[in-house]
Amino acid sequence: MASISALRRARTHAPWSVAAWRDTTFVVSGVPLQLAPWLPFWAPYRFWWISVLVVVLLAHPLTRAHRERFWAMLGVEIPLLPRKSRYGSGWQGALRQLRSWTAWRVLFYHVLVGPLIAVGGLLTLWVWAAGAAMALLPTFAWALPESSGLSSGDHAFTVAFTCATGVLLLLAAPWLARTVTRLDTRAGVALLGPSRAEELERKVEDLAEKRASVVDAADLERRRIERDLHDGAQQRLVSLAMNLGLARETLTGVPDEAMQVIIEAHEEAKEALAELRDLIRGLHPAVLEDRGLDAALSGVAARVPLPVRLRVNVPERASSTVEAVAYFVVSEALTNVVKHARATKVEIAVDRIGDVLRVTVTDDGIGGAAPGGGTGLAGLARRVQSVDGTFRITSPAGGPTTITVELPCAL
Repeated sequence: MASISALRRARTHAPWSVAAWRDTTFVVSGVPLQLAPWLPFWAPYRFWWISVLVVVLLAHPLTRAHRERFWAMLGVEIPLLPRKSRYGSGWQGALRQLRSWTAWRVLFYHVLVGPLIAVGGLLTLWVWAAGAAMALLPTFAWALPESSGLSSGDHAFTVAFTCATGVLLLLAAPWLARTVTRLDTRAGVALLGPSRAEELERKVEDLAEKRASVVDAADLERRRIERDLHDGAQQRLVSLAMNLGLARETLTGVPDEAMQVIIEAHEEAKEALAELRDLIRGLHPAVLEDRGLDAALSGVAARVPLPVRLRVNVPERASSTVEAVAYFVVSEALTNVVKHARATKVEIAVDRIGDVLRVTVTDDGIGGAAPGGGTGLAGLARRVQSVDGTFRITSPAGGPTTITVELPCAL
């Protein structure tokens, strides 16, 4: 097996193999790009600062060219560097970017590592050219002038030795090209792309954007279901309840058994209609989208069998997703108060402070509430976290219980 593996590697790195020519083309094509940053330093010494400025300005286009070269020839993708927007705009943003470790890594490649790898590329090109010329020496030695000393038969050994050396150089050239390619690939990925921390930060940003998109899509789907139920099933139930109520009031001479069935059907239709309205409000209340948090929370507070003091101070509306989360926080908190808290009053405060929407629900109940206590608070915390909000609950034994939620409005 070892001999087969060695034979396979030798075949892969043969001078006529595709890999050998690919690697050679890659390293040779990088030589002009890798030596370009040193061209400005040929200027007179007194203009050294101009040379430095030119190198800094060339860093971005050279990085982009190297990235395209890696992808086109090797299929190696070097991720984009962090966006300039994170450093700000104007001269201050440019200076912050220049002082960043990312910029220094890129300059380190272009000024030092790249030129050293270019030397390897030039050496590879020389090995190929010298090997080919030396290996082909016997084919044109006869055409050399007599003064060269190689055209006569007296120097057959020298010609044969030179030819053998050329063959060895041709056999070594693919391995040299492969070595330089690997060094350039490792240096390019490490220095021209984002660091491990920056890559993780980018992935976190992408995941946050995708999560926000999923949350928005779920909110849109809830609103679509709410409209379908409101315009379809609810209207049919309203019509059915009205017809049954009309039959209940107007029909005479109907047997008692039949009238009892009509009455029961009428009551069931009204109960089903009430449950459907509660379901629609739980999906996405229409009043929230039409009139905002103040009107929607006023409706929720009015249905609670406890004194509720509501204060809403939101001069500018947040996104529909954030408003929906705030609405469900208050609705679920009030449901928990009614079921578990044994409270006599509830206070609700909703304030927008800058780009943060703060929701506070306080009751004077028995306390002892915890997210893991089976009261739905864990699900409420997950809903808040889905929009990068914070959820805090303070509920000592004996009360009071305070739920504080802060939601970012810039979504």
